[in-house]
Amino acid sequence: METAHTSVAAPTLRLSFRPLEMADLPMLHEWQARPHWTEWWGPAPTLAEVEAEYGAWIADPTKVQPHIALLDGQPFGYIQSYVAMGSGGGWWEAETDPGVRGIDQSIADAAQLNRGLGTEMVKAFVAKLFADPQVSHIQTDPDPRNARAIHCYEKAGFRAMRKVQTPDGMALLMVCERGSSSNALQ
Repeated sequence: METAHTSVAAPTLRLSFRPLEMADLPMLHEWQARPHWTEWWGPAPTLAEVEAEYGAWIADPTKVQPHIALLDGQPFGYIQSYVAMGSGGGWWEAETDPGVRGIDQSIADAAQLNRGLGTEMVKAFVAKLFADPQVSHIQTDPDPRNARAIHCYEKAGFRAMRKVQTPDGMALLMVCERGSSSNALQ
């Protein structure tokens, strides 16, 4: 299991990522109850639900790799990646490329929205994922009504592909290809 921090220096901030730990789950649970999270991630889960779902990923990160995003060493967001092919639960059932990674993320504090931090977090995490030569492209699936997220992904080098039906409802499939000119960190 990954234990070292992966750091990427941006012009005015220092971003890093570390694997989510069991000790982080109360903090993550509190973040997930915030209005800017529940607006797009759905109703706030109980702490027991967070411990069950995320605890399973911590114990076995082969399906989902959960991370805490750090800004100047302080937790400021959550980000996860997963292999899209075979992800189960009705997700990406037609995907046949084992190199496709999916990502999901959110910033913890609503006061940090609309400052470019989400874009920098996504760019840095995409660079981390593309460091693996087996990763062919990265996808994400925001709600089509979530203009802020869509704009963030576009600035990070993602292209809107098409609307898709997911187990969570309608989504906009967005893809970032290796070497995208918008993502110079690759």
